[in-house]
Amino acid sequence: MKLNENTSSHGKNKMMGNRSISLSEPVAIITSSSVVGKKEGQGPLGSLFDQVGSDDMFGAKTWEEAESALQSTAASLCIEKSGLRTEEIRYIFAGDLLGQCIASSFGLADLKRPLFGVYGACSTSALSISLGALTISSGAADKVLCVTSSHFASAEKEFRFPLEYGNQRPKSATWTVTGSGAFLLGENNTEKKRALITGITPGQIVDYGIKDSMNMGACMAPAACDVIYHHLKDFTRKPSYYDKIVTGDLGYVGKEILLQLLKEKGINIEKQHTDCGIEIYDPLLQDTNSGGSGCGCAATVLSSYLLKNLEEHQWKRILFIPTGALLSKVSFNEGNTVPGIAHALVLESPS
Repeated sequence: MKLNENTSSHGKNKMMGNRSISLSEPVAIITSSSVVGKKEGQGPLGSLFDQVGSDDMFGAKTWEEAESALQSTAASLCIEKSGLRTEEIRYIFAGDLLGQCIASSFGLADLKRPLFGVYGACSTSALSISLGALTISSGAADKVLCVTSSHFASAEKEFRFPLEYGNQRPKSATWTVTGSGAFLLGENNTEKKRALITGITPGQIVDYGIKDSMNMGACMAPAACDVIYHHLKDFTRKPSYYDKIVTGDLGYVGKEILLQLLKEKGINIEKQHTDCGIEIYDPLLQDTNSGGSGCGCAATVLSSYLLKNLEEHQWKRILFIPTGALLSKVSFNEGNTVPGIAHALVLESPS
């Protein structure tokens, strides 16, 4: 069969160990964008974000509309960077923290492209990129846009208390990042690329019976431990294989739990590990308690900081592991536990 312009030949991806996937041909992250709120812009990564809002309403009337505006801006900016027309994007994979992913549905409707709505809580950036990469690797698409977001005020309203309530936050609490990250994926034959996706380890639901919604780090650390353990086992790798092992938003509390859980399995990642929730805020100058969280945390840090180091060949490869807490206000109010999930991506510097 003669290949037409919309068809390309693909090798077969390889199943690795119990749950991982090695891509037969790397998938490229062609361009990306990061749009954040004022607080995030005042943090240590402030100069690296593409756009920082002057206030967290982003010209909208409600917090939910503001988050949709975040996604719309990040998606449009990512597409603009690529030089492509919106019509050239085959599919969009997107999700957020709000009920029925309304930030994504309202924020991306004007793009008028086929949308796969996904939900992985704060792990959504890795979930959407994983699915997008597999879609491209299978030959089902040539260009895919992956988008996610979170907003401090809309998340507090959705999961905890209205801001007017003025509740006190314990030291274990993380601060939901106001931000959106967008990533345009394509085949490896593209000249422009920021990084390459070469492997994926999907996570499973891990529930340690924790019911404290103000301690997301403790809820998600066991899931991060589980996926890191299986990733290293499936690929028969040691932590030293990676320049960095980056979790999504465990914060300071979750980081310590993760390191201890891995040591109990005979794995030490102290030299390689960092966490997006730790990188995004200054603990001395910003009152964010245990650090950052939310879908926008890992997504904006990936776009602004992690990909920059890969693109500039400061790092050769990293293991990127956003983590999510699978709760809703209904499940929490009914007294249920907070299960966690994490997904791991192998990201490599472009050649």
